Amino acid sequence: GVLIGPNALGLAPDNATVKDFAEFGVVFLMFSIGLEFSITKLRSMKKIVFGFGASQVFLTMVLTIPAGYFLRFVSPIHPPWHVLLALGGALAMSSTAIVIKLLAERMELDSEHGKNAVGVLLFQDLVVIFLLILIPSLGRNPEDMIFALGLAGIKIAVAIGLIFFFGQKIFSSWFTL
Repeated sequence: GVLIGPNALGLAPDNATVKDFAEFGVVFLMFSIGLEFSITKLRSMKKIVFGFGASQVFLTMVLTIPAGYFLRFVSPIHPPWHVLLALGGALAMSSTAIVIKLLAERMELDSEHGKNAVGVLLFQDLVVIFLLILIPSLGRNPEDMIFALGLAGIKIAVAIGLIFFFGQKIFSSWFTL
């Protein structure tokens, strides 16, 4: 999306239709993640997912802020903290599909490093939902930010509910056709 967008190669214009298609793509991605996701798998891997996975994502996000402030001294770029936080969130993400495929091809899914990688990927898949909803709220005026963050929290709760409860029950039959 970044490469074909209006600020790079310009193959996809910057209009509402492209934005709507992108949002539908994210929604379908989240539903497919919900279909593959198992609460029992999460419980069995909770130390890896919420320990190793959370530390990878949050440290990347938090360390991006001082790195971005360092840019102020060496370049004319002066991004605000919320832009740096969003950049850190993007830098912390990996492609679950590609990594799982590589681990499966090498028969390393059940190895120690395979389990660690899957744990990190699971956490990334969960946190991307929060980031997609939360990041637009960070760009608001400070007076409006509390309301925007509260609304983002409600949206996150609804999205998680839809993905875990309805996604697996309703849409799993669509993917097995």
